[in-house]
Amino acid sequence: MRMDEVTLREYDASDLDAMCTLDDVCFAPPFRFSRRAMRAFAEARAASVVVAEAAGKLAGFCIAHIEEQTGYVVTLDVAPEWQRKGVARRLMEEVEARVRAGGGRGMELHVFTGNAAAIRFYEGMGYGRVGIVERFYGRGLDALVYGKSFVG
Repeated sequence: MRMDEVTLREYDASDLDAMCTLDDVCFAPPFRFSRRAMRAFAEARAASVVVAEAAGKLAGFCIAHIEEQTGYVVTLDVAPEWQRKGVARRLMEEVEARVRAGGGRGMELHVFTGNAAAIRFYEGMGYGRVGIVERFYGRGLDALVYGKSFVG
Protein backbone atom coordinates (compact mmCIF):
# COMPACT_ATOMS: atom_id res chain seq x y z
CA MET A 1 0.00 0.00 0.00
CA ARG A 2 1.40 3.32 -1.12
CA MET A 3 0.22 6.89 -0.70
CA ASP A 4 -0.01 7.32 -4.47
CA GLU A 5 -2.91 4.84 -4.33
CA VAL A 6 -4.86 7.20 -2.05
CA THR A 7 -7.10 9.95 -3.35
CA LEU A 8 -8.77 12.64 -1.31
CA ARG A 9 -12.32 13.73 -2.01
CA GLU A 10 -15.38 15.38 -0.50
CA TYR A 11 -17.72 13.55 1.84
CA ASP A 12 -20.89 12.09 0.38
CA ALA A 13 -23.85 10.87 2.45
CA SER A 14 -23.21 7.38 1.04
CA ASP A 15 -19.90 7.37 3.01
CA LEU A 16 -21.68 7.39 6.38
CA ASP A 17 -21.88 3.61 6.92
CA ALA A 18 -18.19 3.10 6.11
CA MET A 19 -17.23 6.03 8.32
CA CYS A 20 -19.19 4.64 11.28
CA THR A 21 -17.65 1.20 10.76
CA LEU A 22 -14.15 2.69 10.64
CA ASP A 23 -14.81 4.78 13.74
CA ASP A 24 -15.77 1.57 15.58
CA VAL A 25 -12.47 -0.02 14.48
CA CYS A 26 -10.35 3.01 15.38
CA PHE A 27 -11.75 3.91 18.79
CA ALA A 28 -12.81 2.19 22.00
CA PRO A 29 -16.47 2.65 23.02
CA PRO A 30 -16.11 5.83 25.11
CA PHE A 31 -14.50 7.62 22.15
CA ARG A 32 -16.76 6.41 19.32
CA PHE A 33 -19.50 8.42 17.71
CA SER A 34 -23.00 7.07 17.27
CA ARG A 35 -24.31 6.97 13.71
CA ARG A 36 -26.57 9.90 14.53
CA ALA A 37 -23.69 11.97 15.92
CA MET A 38 -21.41 11.08 12.99
CA ARG A 39 -24.06 12.22 10.51
CA ALA A 40 -24.68 15.42 12.46
CA PHE A 41 -20.96 16.25 12.57
CA ALA A 42 -20.33 15.34 8.91
CA GLU A 43 -23.36 17.15 7.56
CA ALA A 44 -23.27 20.27 9.74
CA ARG A 45 -23.18 23.58 7.91
CA ALA A 46 -19.77 24.36 9.41
CA ALA A 47 -18.34 20.96 8.43
CA SER A 48 -15.42 20.35 6.15
CA VAL A 49 -15.04 16.62 5.60
CA VAL A 50 -12.18 15.05 3.68
CA VAL A 51 -12.35 11.38 2.73
CA ALA A 52 -9.28 9.32 1.78
CA GLU A 53 -10.03 6.47 -0.57
CA ALA A 54 -7.91 3.67 -2.04
CA ALA A 55 -9.19 1.06 -4.49
CA GLY A 56 -12.76 2.14 -3.80
CA LYS A 57 -12.42 1.59 -0.04
CA LEU A 58 -12.31 4.08 2.81
CA ALA A 59 -8.71 4.57 3.94
CA GLY A 60 -9.57 7.38 6.36
CA PHE A 61 -11.43 10.60 6.91
CA CYS A 62 -11.26 13.83 8.84
CA ILE A 63 -14.20 15.91 10.00
CA ALA A 64 -13.47 19.50 10.92
CA HIS A 65 -15.80 22.35 11.74
CA ILE A 66 -14.90 25.89 10.79
CA GLU A 67 -16.32 28.60 12.99
CA GLU A 68 -15.19 32.13 13.74
CA GLN A 69 -11.87 31.82 11.89
CA THR A 70 -10.90 28.62 13.72
CA GLY A 71 -10.96 25.05 12.49
CA TYR A 72 -11.83 22.37 15.03
CA VAL A 73 -10.90 18.74 14.34
CA VAL A 74 -13.93 16.68 15.36
CA THR A 75 -12.32 13.36 14.45
CA LEU A 76 -9.50 11.87 12.41
CA ASP A 77 -9.88 8.17 11.57
CA VAL A 78 -7.48 6.05 9.53
CA ALA A 79 -8.00 2.38 8.65
CA PRO A 80 -5.48 0.12 10.43
CA GLU A 81 -3.86 -1.00 7.17
CA TRP A 82 -3.22 2.65 6.27
CA GLN A 83 -1.94 3.85 9.64
CA ARG A 84 1.62 5.21 9.75
CA LYS A 85 1.70 5.53 5.97
CA GLY A 86 0.97 9.25 5.72
CA VAL A 87 -2.82 9.19 5.34
CA ALA A 88 -3.49 11.07 8.59
CA ARG A 89 -0.91 13.72 7.72
CA ARG A 90 -2.38 14.17 4.25
CA LEU A 91 -5.92 14.47 5.64
CA MET A 92 -4.81 17.04 8.24
CA GLU A 93 -2.86 19.05 5.67
CA GLU A 94 -5.92 19.18 3.43
CA VAL A 95 -8.22 20.24 6.27
CA GLU A 96 -5.73 22.90 7.38
CA ALA A 97 -5.47 24.19 3.79
CA ARG A 98 -9.26 24.48 3.62
CA VAL A 99 -9.39 26.38 6.90
CA ARG A 100 -6.64 28.74 5.70
CA ALA A 101 -8.39 29.25 2.36
CA GLY A 102 -11.55 30.21 4.22
CA GLY A 103 -9.70 32.88 6.17
CA GLY A 104 -9.07 30.70 9.20
CA ARG A 105 -6.41 31.80 11.65
CA GLY A 106 -5.75 28.43 13.30
CA MET A 107 -6.89 24.99 14.38
CA GLU A 108 -7.91 23.36 17.65
CA LEU A 109 -8.59 19.80 18.77
CA HIS A 110 -9.01 17.58 21.79
CA VAL A 111 -7.11 14.33 22.30
CA PHE A 112 -7.41 11.75 25.05
CA THR A 113 -4.58 12.11 27.57
CA GLY A 114 -3.82 8.39 27.21
CA ASN A 115 -3.50 8.40 23.40
CA ALA A 116 0.29 8.76 23.15
CA ALA A 117 0.40 8.01 19.41
CA ALA A 118 -2.12 10.75 18.60
CA ILE A 119 -0.32 13.20 20.89
CA ARG A 120 2.99 12.53 19.10
CA PHE A 121 1.27 12.87 15.73
CA TYR A 122 -0.36 16.23 16.50
CA GLU A 123 2.79 17.61 18.10
CA GLY A 124 4.68 16.50 14.98
CA MET A 125 2.14 18.45 12.91
CA GLY A 126 3.01 21.61 14.84
CA TYR A 127 0.20 21.60 17.39
CA GLY A 128 0.97 22.83 20.89
CA ARG A 129 -0.73 21.88 24.13
CA VAL A 130 -2.89 24.74 25.39
CA GLY A 131 -4.93 23.14 28.14
CA ILE A 132 -6.77 20.18 29.57
CA VAL A 133 -10.47 19.43 29.94
CA GLU A 134 -11.30 17.02 32.72
CA ARG A 135 -13.89 14.33 31.95
CA PHE A 136 -14.16 15.47 28.32
CA TYR A 137 -14.78 11.86 27.24
CA GLY A 138 -16.40 10.74 30.51
CA ARG A 139 -15.38 10.04 34.09
CA GLY A 140 -11.61 9.64 34.31
CA LEU A 141 -11.21 10.33 30.59
CA ASP A 142 -9.59 13.74 30.30
CA ALA A 143 -8.65 15.50 27.06
CA LEU A 144 -5.66 17.61 26.22
CA VAL A 145 -6.49 20.69 24.17
CA TYR A 146 -4.12 21.42 21.29
CA GLY A 147 -3.92 24.40 19.00
CA LYS A 148 -2.03 25.58 15.95
CA SER A 149 -1.90 29.15 14.74
CA PHE A 150 -1.61 30.09 11.08
CA VAL A 151 -0.69 33.69 11.91
CA GLY A 152 2.66 35.10 12.92
